[in-house]
Amino acid sequence: MKIHFSDFFEIPASTVTAHGAFNVSLINDIPVFIDPFLIFNSKKKSYQRLHEEIIEYVRFLRDESVSETPAPGLMKSWYYFPEVKENWLGYSKRGNSGSGLGKSFATSLHKNLGTLFSDFGSEKVTRGSHLEKLCLVKDGVGRDNISDFTTNLIKGFLCEYTQEFAEKHLDKKYIKEFAVTHASFNFDTKSWETRRYKLPCHNRKFVLLTPRDILTKDEAWINKTDMIGDFDDIAAAIPNQQIRDQINHYLASQLPKDPRKKEIDSAVTKTFLKFPELIDFYIRHKEDNGAAAVALSNDVPPVLSSTANWSPIPPDQEIGREETLFRRTDHRLPA
Repeated sequence: MKIHFSDFFEIPASTVTAHGAFNVSLINDIPVFIDPFLIFNSKKKSYQRLHEEIIEYVRFLRDESVSETPAPGLMKSWYYFPEVKENWLGYSKRGNSGSGLGKSFATSLHKNLGTLFSDFGSEKVTRGSHLEKLCLVKDGVGRDNISDFTTNLIKGFLCEYTQEFAEKHLDKKYIKEFAVTHASFNFDTKSWETRRYKLPCHNRKFVLLTPRDILTKDEAWINKTDMIGDFDDIAAAIPNQQIRDQINHYLASQLPKDPRKKEIDSAVTKTFLKFPELIDFYIRHKEDNGAAAVALSNDVPPVLSSTANWSPIPPDQEIGREETLFRRTDHRLPA
């Protein structure tokens, strides 16, 4: 039975592995995800350039956010990030059709870039800027959505990566030239461009390969669950005692007597929004421990060969939702 990319295109699985790519299933999406932190943290110059391109686009959105809400057509073009089905990653009910990021995320992103994240691209606490930061304050944004966000912004890179592999290793009968939309952003015209690539063709559609070293089967390294769970340590890292006291006082004011976890979740989230510098201290902590993210990525096998591993789909409400589970409920800050 044909399952994986290597099966359908009649090449050894080892050829895909040697290229550094993940041997995707072309039957159903596989629950592994692109983690943008792995692009940021890589020593590869090609990845460093790629990360800078990602941040350049978000800076463009930040600059545009100071004006009024764009016309509906521009809003959809600039801020909507549909799932890129052709890489066969993430969650889906069947096949490779997931959800992506639509109107709600777009509206939130535009608003927050003009207010909460107005310093995006010029942060003082962190070593760099991070796409994931934009997803930390929006409910319902999980690893699948962050992966979709990133994939949209590196689609041209993935096309070039796959084209190189196809021309080197695949029989010409399996390759077709495709016009790929959303492949490159033109900052002069402020619009996404379509480009043509010679790519593997399966069921009259192109297939994209993804490098294994930017994939994770766990949460994105920078994620809301960890941010909330590590709140005490994050706040304690702020050097200004006066600000720490202000944070402590504000958090206490948001908590009812004998709070439940859901109420603590809400109070901590409100505190991050009130003191957004806390988010940067959390991200800096993640940067300083980036080697652990690489170790998790190394756990992604070259191929998932068992049908038991095909996209285990959680209930609808779990797809793309951050579960805020606390390791501690005593969120008093040190003096």
